[in-house]
Amino acid sequence: MKQRVRICAAALAAAAVSLVFAASAPVPATASASHQAGEPAEPQDVGGTGMASPGIVVNYPATGAVPLPQVPASAYVIADANTGQVLAADDPHGLFQPASTLKVLTAITLIPLLKPSASVVASQLAATTPEYDVGLVAGDSYKVSDLFNALLLISANDAAVALTQATGSLAKGMALINAEAHHLQAYDVVAVQPNGLPATGQQTSAYDQALIARQALSMPTFMKYDSTVSAQFPVKPGTMVPLVNQNTLLTQYSGGIGGKIGWTEAAEATYIGMAKRGGETLIVTVLHCTSLQEITSGEKLLNWGFAMDGKVRPVGTLVPPLPSPAVSHPGKHAAARSADQRTVADTGSSSVPVISVAAAGALAVAGIIGASWLGWRHRRSARLRRQSPG
Repeated sequence: MKQRVRICAAALAAAAVSLVFAASAPVPATASASHQAGEPAEPQDVGGTGMASPGIVVNYPATGAVPLPQVPASAYVIADANTGQVLAADDPHGLFQPASTLKVLTAITLIPLLKPSASVVASQLAATTPEYDVGLVAGDSYKVSDLFNALLLISANDAAVALTQATGSLAKGMALINAEAHHLQAYDVVAVQPNGLPATGQQTSAYDQALIARQALSMPTFMKYDSTVSAQFPVKPGTMVPLVNQNTLLTQYSGGIGGKIGWTEAAEATYIGMAKRGGETLIVTVLHCTSLQEITSGEKLLNWGFAMDGKVRPVGTLVPPLPSPAVSHPGKHAAARSADQRTVADTGSSSVPVISVAAAGALAVAGIIGASWLGWRHRRSARLRRQSPG
């Protein structure tokens, strides 16, 4: 059953800062709130009022229309990454569990903050994270770039925890991840665990997944990791573990350039796919899909998108990120500038944390302030899909 929920953005942002593995559960609303003329748009209307639809939304041309394919998923979005136009969608702001597609948000948050050559000492928490993992050993050191390979190629849950703790603590890392979601105007997102493993209150939407994917496409370092087909991971001295990218779109779909799969029993299959043909780059996001059908469903939707891009009238738009908060250090020259457009603190060593404490605090506080403002301005009404195991 789909239920309408009302969530205070300020409360969620505060929870993201103070909690590590728990978040406030959504409070069911007894009725949906409708957008009235003259009122500010609600978060569920981000991207246009068409994005508030709980069903399929598409504007076919008068002639030459290719019907949308039927896919076994509860929600999806097909969007043009270059123009930001949403070509078609199904329940785009409906709330569902993200599973491992949340790792894309984790990666785009942390890549600009962690030096690729820095080393991370795996904690006991990281080493005992449930499968699927790469096999981190507590107390051993791992290079940040290797951890990102494990995160994005084989969806290593332990690598997600280790990278997030590299910001100084898991709580600080989760605050930064949620702040980045708000920076992208992905207000449906509540990230509780950095790897997308089941957690109370954790959620996303197909629309917000598309915002996250579009940001990922703008980051060359992310795309380099994400498009790597295979790599080796030094799990311990003298022992290498082969990593083979789980996203078969890269090798089996014409124009496939990246993406991320996910699955848990409750979330079912989830997927982010990105493909480029000629001058067109498309994003597809799929939530609550029949297991093992997520990539096939993504490919069918991408085929439709390439056939109809420029022919259908868009049903919405992917909004741009909010301006990034300026983090200044009077009297000091910035140590380095990331290729992905955010300040990186260079400690001059290979140890962590490699993120400036001031920068981390400013980003987290900015996220809380932005969320608080949104909570004051908007009365949110959205849908939450509750699944039972199996």
